[in-house]
Amino acid sequence: MPGEFGPHERTVICWPTRTELYPGERLDEARDAHAELARAIAAFEPVTMIAPPGAGDDATERCGGNVEVVEIPIDDSWFRDSGPIYVADDDGSRTAVDFAFNAWGEKFPPWDDDAAVARRWAEHAGHDVRSVDLVFEGGSISTDGEGSFVTTIQCLMHPNRNPSKTQREIEAVMAEALGAESVLWLPHGLALDDDTDGHVDNVAAFARPGVLVVQGCDDPAEPDHLLMDVNRRIADGWVDARGRTVEVVEVPVLPFRERDGERVPVPYLNYYVGNGFVAVPVCGHAADDDMIAIIAEQYPGRETFGLDIGEILALGGGGIHCITQQIPAV
Repeated sequence: MPGEFGPHERTVICWPTRTELYPGERLDEARDAHAELARAIAAFEPVTMIAPPGAGDDATERCGGNVEVVEIPIDDSWFRDSGPIYVADDDGSRTAVDFAFNAWGEKFPPWDDDAAVARRWAEHAGHDVRSVDLVFEGGSISTDGEGSFVTTIQCLMHPNRNPSKTQREIEAVMAEALGAESVLWLPHGLALDDDTDGHVDNVAAFARPGVLVVQGCDDPAEPDHLLMDVNRRIADGWVDARGRTVEVVEVPVLPFRERDGERVPVPYLNYYVGNGFVAVPVCGHAADDDMIAIIAEQYPGRETFGLDIGEILALGGGGIHCITQQIPAV
């Protein structure tokens, strides 16, 4: 599996549809946020927006002419998890890996269309597809593109995913399907991440081979202060698949936002890396500029910018990384 920081052919996003996640006026706000992100990415690389049948015109109007819109049935907008994960084959070709999808432990029915969207998208795009019988989401991993992966025990070992699988058996599937040679198992996702059961894309990401960026929490009153400290201690000193002791870079501030009695974290780590850019979710926190600067230092030669869409995406259950999926260039 190539690293996200490698060259992309395009980015794919899905149009918000689930009113249970975005009730009332939030749905329009979420759609505007997705469109804003799509337009920002389209300045750097091609973007496709998948919209459910009948919603294509609305998506096109909001996204503008630089974003391709295709209509494919979907239940939800988290293509990082429902979409395929792409791997590079030995002959230089590319395959879309279609893992099983159960809406993060059968939390959000219906999910039939989301379980089928990886194959439907890949077939629409003319990509080879390989199915893998393991419940697995793209937001549960990050890779350096050289065989090293990071994930969380909280998510991949949760009984609502693959209850009959041991950690060793899951690693074996990751090795076969994604080329994983060494896996760093962090214990924790974020304390309030009940929807995904602790996806790693809120707490850790490989910036490049040998460098892992991790989310911190500098407020001792927050449960995440301890959880992120434990993750950091486990990551420190970890030796990757190529024998390197990985450098760990911390983003120390974790913002929180509250709306209508709902309190959510807005992790900077849920950023997305593309051709010449890094898009970081922000929410008007005083530390936004400083945290963006820390991330930018790890991606020299790219334009690193914040998009003030972090709060609405977090209220829906995710962030910028959660709604994007890269198609690696071949």
